[in-house]
Amino acid sequence: MDDLPQHARIGYLVWAVLFACLFAWEAIGLLHPTDSFPTLSQTLKAVMRYQFGRWVLFAAWLWFGWHAFVQGWHFLLRGPVA
Repeated sequence: MDDLPQHARIGYLVWAVLFACLFAWEAIGLLHPTDSFPTLSQTLKAVMRYQFGRWVLFAAWLWFGWHAFVQGWHFLLRGPVA
């Protein structure tokens, strides 16, 4: 991992912290179900109750999918680049 540039290490660290916070949030919500601390499924259910919330989540899902999987790809069916 020593051959990674500094910005890549920082990016991996940021993603690790984000996922750790996400898992901690879910764990707190599941360990204390009587508290007012919601789990992720309860939060998504509250957002998806409204049509605008469903559209926002759909747009976020498309944005994430584009940036995580499609951006920067070279498609196989494209002809040779001249």
